[in-house]
Amino acid sequence: MPKTPSYPKCRLFFLPATSLESDPVTRISYSIASRCAIATALLALVAACGHQPDPAVTRGAPYDPYEQSNRINHERNKKLDRAVLRPVSTGYSAVMPDVAETGISNFATNLSLPGAMVNSALQGNGVGLTSDFYRFLVNTTVGLGGLIDVATELNMPARTDADFGQTLYTWGVHEGPYVQLPLIGPSTSRAVGGRVVDIFTNPLGYWIQDPESYYAVGTRVSKGMTARTRYSGAIDSVLYESADSYAATRSLYLQNRRFKLSGGGTGDMLDPYDTTGGAPAGTAVSADFEDPYDQ
Repeated sequence: MPKTPSYPKCRLFFLPATSLESDPVTRISYSIASRCAIATALLALVAACGHQPDPAVTRGAPYDPYEQSNRINHERNKKLDRAVLRPVSTGYSAVMPDVAETGISNFATNLSLPGAMVNSALQGNGVGLTSDFYRFLVNTTVGLGGLIDVATELNMPARTDADFGQTLYTWGVHEGPYVQLPLIGPSTSRAVGGRVVDIFTNPLGYWIQDPESYYAVGTRVSKGMTARTRYSGAIDSVLYESADSYAATRSLYLQNRRFKLSGGGTGDMLDPYDTTGGAPAGTAVSADFEDPYDQ
């Protein structure tokens, strides 16, 4: 019987066969390189769409070509919220002391700041980068790892919450069609691309190893449940008391997202479904109507 030829295992040509397994520094470097390559490819794909006319800007109404499938996902998300998310979040907040909930939410927010700093740098926002850096430094040291939001108590500048979707907006990438994603909720094609790239842009993701990385995920889940309970009145009003909860959710998301991206809102950033004419430019959105999905 002829021998079946054997082939070497696929590996980086410049690394020894065992280096990825034995050398933690090499393993981390390879992880960073591979993630950067994926992020670069996704960025090139999303940026290529920016050369086309932006239907979301040229139309007088939200660009929603996938409305039929979006409505299906919206109804599924409502059923999931009613059956699981709302009762679990309510029960979680009922048994957790307020101090603990606030501390965990603060901790999760603090972990997100390095990613916001990277995006501020990509946007050329030196002021935002500096303010987030000092906020992260103060809360991580004086605030016991971020459990206490000392920076806010010291009246330091508010965090930027910069994300890669905002970076794409700064670079001129168009908003794209509105989409309703399973579990995640309302978004746009630009924001979806931003969410994917944001997985790779937070430097802490490369240094926090297992099992600590699971703790970080747990704090984000806890923060989401706390937010679901905190804004329960506004969320329930939109989802369960609106004549058309899908249109109301779409309107609320686009209004708040465009308001954030425009740095305070201008006339062309107002909600196209707002028949009252909207608030004057520069007027802050009420905390009661913050985007419940923008956490």
